[in-house]
Amino acid sequence: MSEFKYYALAEAEKGQGAVVVIDVLRAFTTAAFAFDRGAERILPVSTVDEALALRREIPGALVMGEVDGFKPEGFDHSNSPGALRNADLASRTLIQRTSAGTQGLVRAVQAEALYAASFVVARATAQKLIEGQYDVISFVVTGISEGRDGDEDLACAEYVQALVQGEDLDPEPYLARVGTSTVGRGFADGSLGYLLQEDFKLSARANTFGFAMPVKRVEGCLVMTPEPVRL
Repeated sequence: MSEFKYYALAEAEKGQGAVVVIDVLRAFTTAAFAFDRGAERILPVSTVDEALALRREIPGALVMGEVDGFKPEGFDHSNSPGALRNADLASRTLIQRTSAGTQGLVRAVQAEALYAASFVVARATAQKLIEGQYDVISFVVTGISEGRDGDEDLACAEYVQALVQGEDLDPEPYLARVGTSTVGRGFADGSLGYLLQEDFKLSARANTFGFAMPVKRVEGCLVMTPEPVRL
C-alpha cells in the first residue's frame, strides 16, 4: 500500500518516491495536447532564457509556455492546449517554460520517478503508478502559489490517488472544482485575459488520452515523453 503525500509548489523539493507534478490550467494539459499532435518530446525548463538558449542548440525545436500567463517574446507557442489542437508537431522537440508546472518538475530533485499530470491523462498516470508499486507517491500541487488555492490541481491529485487505490469514481465532482478554483473563478469573471474559453473546456475533461507523461533526466536535461498505457 502506497503512502500519499501532498506538497505545494514551494515544497516541491520535498517530494519523494514517485513524484507527480500537477498543472491542470494549463501546462500539463498543453503538454498532453502537444503529444497528441505528434510531438516527440518536451524539455521542461525554469526560465525564458534557458528555453531560448536550448532552442538554439536543437535544430527544429520549438518553444512554448508563458510568463504571468502570456506568451513571452520569441516563443513559438503560448501555454494553450486549444492553440495546439490543429498544430503539426510531428516528431518535434518542444521546450516548455511555465510559471508553475515546469517549475515543479525542475524542483522535484528527490524523485525516484517523475510524472507530469493533469486531468486529461489522470487515469493513465494512475495506471503507471499502480504498475510501479511505489512505497511513496508525492503530489506537487503547483497551483497553490501566489495567493491561489490551486484547487483544480488538488482535485486532480485526489482523483489520481483514488484511482490508484482502486476506486473507479465518477470524475465529474473533481472536474467541477476546476471551475470553482481561484483560477477558475478568475476565468468566469473575465479577470484572466490569458485563459481562453477553449483552454478551460479542454482542461476540465478527464482521461482524454491513453498515455502518461514520465519525465527523466537525460544528459543534464529533463525530458518528458508520452508513454502509452493499456487502460
